[in-house]
Amino acid sequence: MARITALRGLMSVMGYACVAIGLFHVLLGNAAIPGAGSAGPTVDSLGRFFGAIFAGYGVGWLWAARRSPIPARAVRWLAGMMLLGALGRILSLAVQGWPHWFQVVLAAVELMLSPLFFWLADAGEKAARSAVSPVAT
Repeated sequence: MARITALRGLMSVMGYACVAIGLFHVLLGNAAIPGAGSAGPTVDSLGRFFGAIFAGYGVGWLWAARRSPIPARAVRWLAGMMLLGALGRILSLAVQGWPHWFQVVLAAVELMLSPLFFWLADAGEKAARSAVSPVAT
């Protein structure tokens, strides 16, 4: 039960955070990206577009967190996308150099949370299976 509570809580926090961050980027454009304030209209357009996508990603976390049982497959897909994003940040670091310090913090958080979500992913389905016991005959 503790794993389910932890999973649902982490998923909800992740979902609300992604929705808020995504909408922040949609509303502020380049101003939402450290160091990109003067990047121009192309980067602003791209940032606002990806902000909307990120808000949708957050809605996916919230949708999955509200299911009963929590679908392990959805958690794994969402965690996989987070891990892919973190790997993209690492690739950028290798190709372009060190970004703003906050981006490094985000990469670390993404690299730590992804395995945690993979580990917790099946907690809801396992609990649902164990709650269904065969009737004694």
